[in-house]
Amino acid sequence: MQYDMTSLEARKRYKLLSSLVVPRPIAWVSTLSPSGVVNLAPYSFFNVMGHDPAVVALGILEHPEKSLKDTVRNITQTERFTVNLVTEELAPLMNQTATDLPYAESEADMAAVALCPAATNGVPGIASSPVRLECQLMQIISTRTQQKIVLGEILSLYVQDELMIDSRTATIDLDAYTPIARMGGAGLYCRTSDRFNLARPDSHTQPLE
Repeated sequence: MQYDMTSLEARKRYKLLSSLVVPRPIAWVSTLSPSGVVNLAPYSFFNVMGHDPAVVALGILEHPEKSLKDTVRNITQTERFTVNLVTEELAPLMNQTATDLPYAESEADMAAVALCPAATNGVPGIASSPVRLECQLMQIISTRTQQKIVLGEILSLYVQDELMIDSRTATIDLDAYTPIARMGGAGLYCRTSDRFNLARPDSHTQPLE
């Protein structure tokens, strides 16, 4: 079936894209309001967009009632955010922070999420997250609606010592790292423990037919 995405209603576009473009890693984003309130929110329209510079992209959908989601509001005002990656163990806690609280209230306080100081950007990270990306805002792209695309440069990367096989070669123990990912909407997730290898073909060999 062929869909004209420019004329399809928004809800169907969301259902198709969220179910087909999978699995999607989860950015558990921490931000600070100008008054110092920590906001936590998970987003699955997320990925890294390159390494030189190291860039992350967040796709933040419009809020049904507010002009801006709290995450975008804070990033716009402070130009800083931290992406905390989510493992299987952290999934229930992450899910608790997906609730919609008033702007002056903190999801970290509500869900009793332990925080840790930032190394570079001043935005606390989630202490139990094994990977944290401290980011500086590069650009916010506005779409026709209130949906925003946030680009940030990664200033600092924390990796839990237990995940590092060799820090000199930046080799990660992928058997010890258990991130989860989104599969569609309505709270459907997947594990990333079932993996396989494919040898990359040599550039001088003929392509497979």
